Amino acid sequence: MLNLQEKTEINSLTNQNNLLKSEEYLTKLSLPNQKILLNHLNWFKTARENQRTPKGNWNTWLVLAGRGWGKTRTGAQDIAFYGLTKPNTRIAIVTPTFGDARDTCVEGVSGLLSCIDPDLIDNWNRSIGELKLKNGTIYKTFSAEQPDRLRGPQFHRAWCDELGSWRDPETYDQLLFGLRLGDKPQCIITTTPKPTDLLKGLLNAKDIYITRGSTFDNVKNLADSAISKLKEKYEGTRLGRQELYAEVLEDVEGALWNRKMIQEALLKDGEKPNEYPRTVIAIDPAVTQSKQSNETGIVVASRGEDNKFYIREDLSGRYSPDAWARVAVENYYKYEADKIIAEVNNGGDLVEKVVRTIDMNVSYRSVRATKGKYLRAEPVSALYEQKRVKHEKPLPFLEDQMCNYNPVSFSGSPDRLDALVWALTDLSASTGQAYWRIS
Repeated sequence: MLNLQEKTEINSLTNQNNLLKSEEYLTKLSLPNQKILLNHLNWFKTARENQRTPKGNWNTWLVLAGRGWGKTRTGAQDIAFYGLTKPNTRIAIVTPTFGDARDTCVEGVSGLLSCIDPDLIDNWNRSIGELKLKNGTIYKTFSAEQPDRLRGPQFHRAWCDELGSWRDPETYDQLLFGLRLGDKPQCIITTTPKPTDLLKGLLNAKDIYITRGSTFDNVKNLADSAISKLKEKYEGTRLGRQELYAEVLEDVEGALWNRKMIQEALLKDGEKPNEYPRTVIAIDPAVTQSKQSNETGIVVASRGEDNKFYIREDLSGRYSPDAWARVAVENYYKYEADKIIAEVNNGGDLVEKVVRTIDMNVSYRSVRATKGKYLRAEPVSALYEQKRVKHEKPLPFLEDQMCNYNPVSFSGSPDRLDALVWALTDLSASTGQAYWRIS
């Protein structure tokens, strides 16, 4: 435990811009406190200015940054130093799922355990998600899917990771009710932005310090090949603006889906059906292969025993005809699908021939579009509005296309969306509830 002199020295050091000069103080501290300060010094040397905990009178520090910016390390270092220098404190770590907290925020390469000297740790109980330090500080992990678990506990500080992916905004409210210990309870939020009501509300809140950054702020710590690939694939796209440049994008006017609809469609704990009476693999094929070719849309969807529809996989990508056919057939057997459905407006009989070349025995049906994409998509959008469609996991590329597509401003071909529409068209037709004919 820090004595008064040591606390005074460390607090003084952390308020200096030239923290690097503080190494001379190390020898004046006890061995445990030397380790605390040394860890902070090492972080201070390598961290960018906007990764260091801001000074001033703030309640919430919102780090809104792209993938790979260093958000996890920033959050972990903040609560590590806080807990190490303030004994007997209680700190909450809240993430989209319990697994995210354990595997990324605590045990991950940039997680809490990498920020604290092992000699300062009393115990890490991964089964209950609780980390205890020898100075009495306790870190407790929570899943954003279980807001009621935050009823009762009290905290001095909290770290909310990937708030944009939280499915239940009540979790944040319950956390704030318990963030009431100490003279100045504070919360750090690290997230890639999504235009949720919760996040947009925080951007306009008082007593909030906002740090913004892009993936490319951290370019010296990222592989050159990764940077090139990200720029090639996502530069200029809405998904790239969100995930790389951390822009909070508003919904596209005229689009049939919005982010709120997608958020509500994400499967929650306990919602997955026990059986899927019908499953289809839907394909919107590209019949050529080049960098300029459209993607081939491949979506796996099922009808559950509850008569709701479940989007299980988005396997879309830029494939050769042989490759997309193999992907479709492999997943036909993996998911025990009833049928492969493929749009043949562009490829005609060639599409079925390619599939049959891979496997003669699969159940196959050709469909042909007689209406425009937007008109075909409207009834499927209605299924989402009725809350009859669930996504079993986040499908960012598909979801981005859904929320961005309108017939006027959308550039390119919405191949993933087309595959989704064909899949849900067939599944709803099999229940006698379709609004239109599929071929």
